Amino acid sequence: MKSSSVSQAVVAPYAEALMSLAQEQNHLDAIAKDVRLISETLTDSVELTQLFASPLVGANVKKGVIESAFGSSVNVLTKSFLLLLVDRKRIAFLSEIISQFQALLRVIDGVALAEITSALKLSRSQEDSLRDRVKAMTKSKSVQLDITINPDLIGGVIIKVGSQVVDASIRGQLRRLKTSLTAGV
Repeated sequence: MKSSSVSQAVVAPYAEALMSLAQEQNHLDAIAKDVRLISETLTDSVELTQLFASPLVGANVKKGVIESAFGSSVNVLTKSFLLLLVDRKRIAFLSEIISQFQALLRVIDGVALAEITSALKLSRSQEDSLRDRVKAMTKSKSVQLDITINPDLIGGVIIKVGSQVVDASIRGQLRRLKTSLTAGV
């Protein structure tokens, strides 16, 4: 497992360099679209993530996979960036670099990321209500929801935006009730 500080020391400069290059060359929208595609591909393909992380797979094989997976579907700048990551032996950090780039993009666009954990699948109106609540909390232009389902919550939701956490779950309420009852004993 990669150390968090070592990972961040590698990830941030590459994400910032890609962002800077995208802005300089006026390709930010195209690169952002490419980054979404790459992120979705890595999420859908555990094998691809493992291949990029493996030190046993040679650079030429990794470059061939990049060419076949992304060659014609991404901007030349994005493809060059991916190939550079292979050359610098940093392709194993691709998921983290992509996440960091997306975080930088959200800052530029004034978009807040809300990590929502819910006991059940949320309806469209519930998502919209959460989006409005987070928008009011953060004063952002818009809100991106990252929703995870966790039946252990019993009911309700946990909302995490940056370092702020709002626990409106039944499990959280039961835990707080238990704490207050045992504090009096």
